[in-house]
Amino acid sequence: MLSTMNSAKPVGCRLAVLALIFFLSRPAAAEVSPEKQSALDWLSQPQTVEKFGRISDAVWSYAELGLQEHKSSALLIKTLEESGFTVEKELAGMPTCFVASYGSGKPVVGILVEYDALPTLSQKPRTPKHDPVVAGAPGHGCGHNLMASAATAAAIAVKEAIQKHQLTGTVKLFGSPAEEILVSRPYMVRAGLFKDVDAVINNHAGSGFSTDYGVAGSAMYSVIFTFTGKTSHSGSAPWSGRSALDAVEIMNVATNYLREHLHFSARMHYVIPDGGEAPNVVPDRASVWYFLRNSDANVEEMYRRVVNCAKGAATATETELAEVRVLAAAHQSHHNQALAELMMKNIELVGMPEWSEEEHQFARALQKELGGEEKGMPAKVGAIGKPAAVFTGGASSDHGDVTLIAPTATIRFPGIAVGARGHHWSTVASGFGSTAWKGANAGAKAMAASAIDLLTRPDALKAIRKEFEEYSKKHPYKSFLPADAKPPLDFYDKLMNQYRPAMEPFYVEPESLAGG
Repeated sequence: MLSTMNSAKPVGCRLAVLALIFFLSRPAAAEVSPEKQSALDWLSQPQTVEKFGRISDAVWSYAELGLQEHKSSALLIKTLEESGFTVEKELAGMPTCFVASYGSGKPVVGILVEYDALPTLSQKPRTPKHDPVVAGAPGHGCGHNLMASAATAAAIAVKEAIQKHQLTGTVKLFGSPAEEILVSRPYMVRAGLFKDVDAVINNHAGSGFSTDYGVAGSAMYSVIFTFTGKTSHSGSAPWSGRSALDAVEIMNVATNYLREHLHFSARMHYVIPDGGEAPNVVPDRASVWYFLRNSDANVEEMYRRVVNCAKGAATATETELAEVRVLAAAHQSHHNQALAELMMKNIELVGMPEWSEEEHQFARALQKELGGEEKGMPAKVGAIGKPAAVFTGGASSDHGDVTLIAPTATIRFPGIAVGARGHHWSTVASGFGSTAWKGANAGAKAMAASAIDLLTRPDALKAIRKEFEEYSKKHPYKSFLPADAKPPLDFYDKLMNQYRPAMEPFYVEPESLAGG
C-alpha cells in the first residue's frame, strides 16, 4: 500500500515533466487580460502544480466524514493563512466550517470548497480492482479531495492577481463541510455568511470539463425518525413489550406504498442505524434515516406525508414517535445562465489536460474492470448544459441554497477516469496521483479565470446580477430547515473514531510527497 502511494518519480523529474506539460498548454498572452494571465501563469508553475497536487493526495488519504474533517480543514486553513488570507473559523455552528478572505471592497466573489468523504469506500490508489486500504473505512468517492485542492489553488491565484495588479474587490473561499449529508450550506446561509457576495463559483470533480445553467438536481430533506417503546423478554413475554423496531418497519412499509402516489421526480431511500441490540429483548428504541428528494415545489409536501407515515406506525405499534430530527434540508440548484456562459469561455480557454499514456492505461484498466468501453481519459471539453425539458429527479447538493442567495454556477472539471462510478471505490481509486493533479489544476485555472472576469469586467457582472435579480422575484429564497434544526456535529463521531486509528498509518502528508 505505502509503496503504491509513494512510488512517484523524484521531485526534480516530476517538476520537469510538469513544467513541459503546462508550458505547452499555457494560453497565449494575447487571448486574455494581463490580470487573468497572471493568475493562469501562477497556476502553471510546476511548484504550484506539485504543491496543490500533494494537498489533494493528503486530503484523499485523510478521508474524513462529514463534520469530522479536522485534518482536511486544518490543512486548507494553514495553506490559506500562509498565503495572506484572513480566515474565520468554526462558523455557523460547525467546527470544520470556515471562510477565508483576501482583498477589500466590491465586488465580492465567492468560491465554494468541499472536503468530506463517504463511508465504506476505502480503496488503494491507482488500483483498478476493488482493494481497500482499510476494509470498511471511508474513502473519497465523490472527488472532494480534488475540489479541496482546486478551489484553494484558485482562490490563491486570484489573490496573486489582486496583489500584483492592485485590483479592487474581494475573493472569499467558503469552507463547506459535510456536503455528502447536505449539511453545511443551508446552515451557512442561515448564519448570513453569503449576505455580501456578488457572485459564487461552485465546482465539482468528475471526468468531464463543462458547466450548465438552469434548474437541476433534487431538493432534499435528510431526516431521522426515532421511535421508543417498552422492553420485554422476546420469548417468555413478548406481549408485554412494544417494539420500536416494529414501528420502523411498519413506517418503511407505509412509505413504500406511498411511492406510487408521489410525483415521478421523487426519490426516497433509507437505512436503519439503530434497530435494537439483541433478538431476545424487545427493542425499546429504534431509528430510521431517510433521504427525501424531489423538486423545490414538491419536497415539503413529500416530507409532510412521510411524517404522517411515521405517526401512523407509532399508532399501529403503540410506541412513541420520540423525535423527528431534520439533519439538513436543501433546495435544487438554480444556476445562472450568464455566469455559466462566462465560465464556459474560460473552460474552453484552459482546455482539457494532456494525459500521459500511463494515465490512459490506468483508465482503460478501470473501465475494463467495470465492464465499460475502454477509451481512457477524456479528450475534449464538453458543451454547456441546458435545462432538461422535464425534471425527472436525481442527485442533490446543498449548494442549491446558495444559488438562491447569489448568482451561482458550477465548473465541473476532470481528473476522475471516464466510467468511474460516483460514490464507488472506482472514483476513490482514480482520485489520487497524476490525473487528479492535472484535473484539479485545470479546474483551478477555469475558476480563477472566471473570478478575475467577475472582478475586472463590471459589464459581465452587471448582466449576471440583472438575471439573478429578475429570477429572484419569482423564486424568493425560503429555507427548508426547521427553525430548531442544528448541525448534527455528533453524527459521524462513532464511525470516524472507529476507523481513524487504522487509517492513520496510511496518511500521506504533503511534506512526505515532496520528499521532505
